[in-house]
Amino acid sequence: MSHAEDHEGTRRDFLYYATAGAGTVAAGAAIWPLVNQMNPSADVQALSSIRVDVGGLEPGSQLTVKWLGKPVFIRRRTETEMEAANSVDVSTLPDPIARNANIDGTAPATDANRSLLTPDMEAGSDSEWLVMMGVCTHLGCVPLGDGAGEFGGWFCPCHGSHYDTAGRIRKGPAPTNLPVPPSSFDGDSTIILG
Repeated sequence: MSHAEDHEGTRRDFLYYATAGAGTVAAGAAIWPLVNQMNPSADVQALSSIRVDVGGLEPGSQLTVKWLGKPVFIRRRTETEMEAANSVDVSTLPDPIARNANIDGTAPATDANRSLLTPDMEAGSDSEWLVMMGVCTHLGCVPLGDGAGEFGGWFCPCHGSHYDTAGRIRKGPAPTNLPVPPSSFDGDSTIILG
């Protein structure tokens, strides 16, 4: 093998590696915009967390806010509504799971597991605050509130789903309870969603 043949092999190897490297960079440059366009837009990211002042909400009243393009019900329940929610045997519910993003995904649908605790409350306590996505779990309609339906909670007139005072499905075609979004109190009168 001559010295010239050895150089030729080295140049050929260099050309292979340089071509492969340039192809990889070009492929990455072409694919990056396609992957990046799947990220949420700036306006969605800005709304991923909102603060809601609930200081003026009286017991028995409800506030509906828009979060991530969907309605969220924030209800300050009365003692009667809380008693009605606590009197239900969870094992008789169509959906016995809490559906609360703030706790374990397999927690039972007790009223304490679905309500939002204030900063001074201990886990497992009953709270007058109920925060839920205001979208029926059947086909995405917005249920009516303020004691609507057979169980004093929410009622979806489109297909007849009835929810109780803890937002749990009790009757109708909806398969699951109204979901509780990620939420927490910041102080005594501000709820953070997201």
